[in-house]
Amino acid sequence: MDYYLDIYSASVNKTGEELCGDKVTVGKTDRKTIVVLSDGLGSGVKANILATLTAEIIVTMLRADIPLNEVISTVIGTLPICKVRHIAYSTFTAVEIDHATNHFRIMNFDNPSAFYLHHSKNSALVETEEIILDRKIRVSEGVLMPGDFLGIISDGVLHAGLGTTWNFGWGRENVSKYLESLFIYSNHTAKSLVQGLVTRTQALYGQNVGDDATCIGIYTRQSHPLMIFTGPPLDDKLDDACAERLLAFTGRRVVCGGTTGNIVATYLGEVIDTDLRTLTREVPPIGQLNGIDLLTEGIITLSHALDYLRDCHGEEAALPAQTNGAVLLSRELLRADSIFFLVGQRINEFYQSPLLPGNLSLRRKLIEEIARFLLDLHKDVKIEYV
Repeated sequence: MDYYLDIYSASVNKTGEELCGDKVTVGKTDRKTIVVLSDGLGSGVKANILATLTAEIIVTMLRADIPLNEVISTVIGTLPICKVRHIAYSTFTAVEIDHATNHFRIMNFDNPSAFYLHHSKNSALVETEEIILDRKIRVSEGVLMPGDFLGIISDGVLHAGLGTTWNFGWGRENVSKYLESLFIYSNHTAKSLVQGLVTRTQALYGQNVGDDATCIGIYTRQSHPLMIFTGPPLDDKLDDACAERLLAFTGRRVVCGGTTGNIVATYLGEVIDTDLRTLTREVPPIGQLNGIDLLTEGIITLSHALDYLRDCHGEEAALPAQTNGAVLLSRELLRADSIFFLVGQRINEFYQSPLLPGNLSLRRKLIEEIARFLLDLHKDVKIEYV
């Protein structure tokens, strides 16, 4: 797809509960993205387990292209009805988005209807009902255009302010208006829109959050791609080809590694200009090359960048207030939507014994750990070894 599906979720736990009774799960294949919000009955541990089970079943089956009626039948057949309240133990909203067409389908079982904002204004989705195992499943469809926003919420958002600010809670109409108001500001992301809504939800509840409240934002915007070339290829005859691929990449370009930097510099016919202002006791300085957005040392910088990413929990604002290579690399990774790693497998004997097999190289392990962290942030990550 030409545009990126920016997905972000945030929750507010019911007061007194350590675990949230809502569960968000995201699954991806080459063809589609699946997003599920499940709301377990009640709150706390039991609700969390029920919601997690529901979300995992739905994502797993939709990822395997199992028909909707079978998915719903499996979920409904797995989760019984509460004997006291006579309602389902878990409700859910599932969204499927086709990567080729941006066509989306929303399947909703007893959750609030989704919000769809087009041109920054709420646009009502037409819902049809399907009866599966005597349960009503509401289905809506559409096509996401650049700048469109899908908001998926649990009912805890609608109940905010019940009996205090609002007699009957915040309500759908007020939530819709508040979402529209957030589009007044520029530079939207799914994160900024969701955090704006959840922050307001928590403020309306005050000191006593009466129900778990969750919002998922799916925002269609211009993609921010990043390519990282790190490590020289096994066959030095591929040096120029790798440098050429990097320089032809449309997006941000990063080089990690002294030898790797020299490969690109040689291809360009330039000499690396080292910026000693970025030198610290822990991290080597960065360099400058035409056409390269960031040029750092390799293993040490990658290792520190991984530590920074973990310590800041994926929040760019929580990165150290420094300008060393590892912080700058971490910032590039967090700002990117899709990251392509081109990883050379030639072993640097300074860091590792050449007797060890290539798949145990320190560089490879660091890249794979960074990739796992980025995948948990719902970023698109690809690794190619050369």
